[in-house]
Amino acid sequence: MIRSYQGHTPVIPENCYIDVSAQVIGDVVFGHHSSVWMNAVVRGDVNSIRIGEHSNVQDCAVLHGMRNLYKVIVGDYVTIGHNATVHGCTVEDACLIGMGAVILNNARIGEGSIVAAGAVVPENAVIPPRSLVAGVPGKVRRELTSDDREMILEHARNYLDYTKIYLEEQKNWK
Repeated sequence: MIRSYQGHTPVIPENCYIDVSAQVIGDVVFGHHSSVWMNAVVRGDVNSIRIGEHSNVQDCAVLHGMRNLYKVIVGDYVTIGHNATVHGCTVEDACLIGMGAVILNNARIGEGSIVAAGAVVPENAVIPPRSLVAGVPGKVRRELTSDDREMILEHARNYLDYTKIYLEEQKNWK
């Protein structure tokens, strides 16, 4: 469901895919070719959410800001895995947020990083670019390689393919 809230209507380019089961509410702006998948929630009611180009928000993920304090900014070519929570933080370009990961208020995930499945990035954490973060609390475990970066981009490219397929299929649903 896509809906306005207090005068803010989500801005969604035609080349984005938003699943019918997803909830996209309020002050949300998507870049081209991004996608939101089954049962995900992108809740721009208490603060803004900006999602860059070629990014994907997978099944059951939640993006939400902190009222009057922290918005959500997601860069280009970002993959937010199934059941992840991205709350009031910034995720720079070409990052992979693993399944079930949690990123808390005012954290910043540097460009080209991976937050491992199940990791919890604490409030106010600043993760350097090209880092692997794992654990509870999440800590930088190592610097990423060029192979790691290619894997991050491959995940994003997979979802670009899925987006094309679903947009084409959607034409037949009506």
